[in-house]
Amino acid sequence: MPTYDLKNTETGEVKEFLISISKKEEMVESGEWTQVHTGVPDLVSHTGSVLSKTSGDWKNKLDQIKKQAGGNSGLSAEKKRKYGFVDNSIHN
Repeated sequence: MPTYDLKNTETGEVKEFLISISKKEEMVESGEWTQVHTGVPDLVSHTGSVLSKTSGDWKNKLDQIKKQAGGNSGLSAEKKRKYGFVDNSIHN
């Protein structure tokens, strides 16, 4: 259910309600409440690459995983070259 900010017409108090749209319309039509728009919510959670904000230890661990992935990592030879994987598989 959505939340609505409604202002009491008698007291001027603004409250947040978790109600259906039909219930909100009923409250506004009664004349006791009016809907107010307090602002636009912030939608940006972060900017930039998450990997650029990680510690050096994590980057070293990722490098270690790449080196040990070997030939059975599920990637084609072309993608291994593209992403810098080292082929550690044993060839007979």
